[in-house]
Amino acid sequence: MRIAVEGCMHGDLDNVYATLLHLQEVQNIKIDLLLCCGDFQAVRNEKDLESLNVPPKYRSMNSFWKYYSGEKVAPFPTIFIGGNHEASNYLWELYYGGWAAPQIYFLGFAGVIKFGNIRIGGLSGIYKSHHYNMGHYEKLPYNQRDIRSIYHVREYDVHKLLQIEDPIDIFLSHDWPVGITDGGDLKALLRQKPFFEQEIQEGTLGSKPAAELLGKLRPPYWFSAHLHCKFAALVQHEKGGHSTKFLALDKCLPGRKFLQVIEIESGPGPHELQLDEEWLAITTKYNAVLPLTIRSANYNNAHLDIEQCRQFVRNKLRARGPRPFEFVQTAPCYNPSQPVADGLFHGFYKNPQTEGLLQFLELEHLLNKMPESREPAAIPASFASGCSFDYDIEDIPIDDVDDVDDTDDLKEADPEDA
Repeated sequence: MRIAVEGCMHGDLDNVYATLLHLQEVQNIKIDLLLCCGDFQAVRNEKDLESLNVPPKYRSMNSFWKYYSGEKVAPFPTIFIGGNHEASNYLWELYYGGWAAPQIYFLGFAGVIKFGNIRIGGLSGIYKSHHYNMGHYEKLPYNQRDIRSIYHVREYDVHKLLQIEDPIDIFLSHDWPVGITDGGDLKALLRQKPFFEQEIQEGTLGSKPAAELLGKLRPPYWFSAHLHCKFAALVQHEKGGHSTKFLALDKCLPGRKFLQVIEIESGPGPHELQLDEEWLAITTKYNAVLPLTIRSANYNNAHLDIEQCRQFVRNKLRARGPRPFEFVQTAPCYNPSQPVADGLFHGFYKNPQTEGLLQFLELEHLLNKMPESREPAAIPASFASGCSFDYDIEDIPIDDVDDVDDTDDLKEADPEDA
């Protein structure tokens, strides 16, 4: 099986797909699947742009809406995770994962899906310590703080991924696992990105939860993006034992290293997306403690036995089949010939895929029961101590830092702005 991996999409689906189609023709190969490592920007209409954390002058419809509307169809099955520049309102509809458009599948805030017999896991968002132990308290329409925190990784989603016992073949994260630079050509990286050096020395370049998952899951392949450069590393988990090939890729721009095609051993097919039994069992066990306030999950209330959950899911999948629920449009699509409609809904759309999955698993739809108060103003002292909620540092252009001329600005740039 040939799998194409792309770094930061930034909504430029047309050019990425055109590049891959050209590659197929020139090299006389068949690409079976495309994986995207975040900043996908599944923007359906102008209102979605209001949930995209980039300054207004950098907001653009780009090309996803064409695939959402049906004007175009993705030439390859596509799986993506979220980054820190997303239409977060739409991705929240698909918190558990689902089709963002025909042939384009969002892996969820955390998730596992099968493509043929290949298991692909992923964690959306980026790590920021001051939000990690909170719940998903943000509520639509997002205010200026929510829009910058909704994509921060939460401990609850990582906890679910840490329950995985069956082997994972490929894992996706937007930011890099912290410490990953130890396994690659650090000198070459610092020649390209010298402003990374201090964070690498301090052990703060990257995601601690991603590093924890890397050590637990030990997948043969791990792909990331976010820092807008290509970087390869090899992680040896134990002497003579499992190893992980890590690769980070750039964003889609001319002359940049944003694509890689790998060959991976797989069964004869069919190569189709299938719901993953173990992941659905984990979702079933922990759904009741999904935290929707600033407080973290209380796992003492996750009473279901995981083996019973797995047998329950196995029986359900035998009866229904493993195919994901069908794509359904939930919001109006962008129309270039018409001005933005003032009446477009600002709130939470119920996505039939999410409702179908929860009904299938006989789980409560908790996303519809979020508390009215969304502001984290009443954060307990135990959460707030030692934390600085400085959101303004994220409000800079989406261009990556090496597009800036002033070298002093380079030193001050926050990787979250990538």
